[in-house]
Amino acid sequence: MACFTACVAEALVAYGVKKVVAKSNHQKVRAFSGKIQKLINLLLSGSFLLLIEHVWHGEIVPFYPFFTAAKDPESTRVMINEILTIGVSMDIAVTVIWFVAYILVPKFKKQGAIA
Repeated sequence: MACFTACVAEALVAYGVKKVVAKSNHQKVRAFSGKIQKLINLLLSGSFLLLIEHVWHGEIVPFYPFFTAAKDPESTRVMINEILTIGVSMDIAVTVIWFVAYILVPKFKKQGAIA
């Protein structure tokens, strides 16, 4: 229903972190902002695909309250539970994959541990 909103929220936080990191005077810290941008891209692209899927299935509509689950309190509880379980799980999975791909692998390549 609205699980993608958790990824959008994390992307907004990551964008704020990127802006703070970009203002740093250290070269290595500023270079990290490019890696953060890749995390933002992963989160937003996945969120966009989920948005399209939810629109396709009629769970999101172009009029208020936008989420069909927000029409009654019981459905709203289910929607919030989905955001907190599935959405946060997706956030964790995407962030772990980003961390491995853009932080750990380059570090191991520098040390020669990975060919």
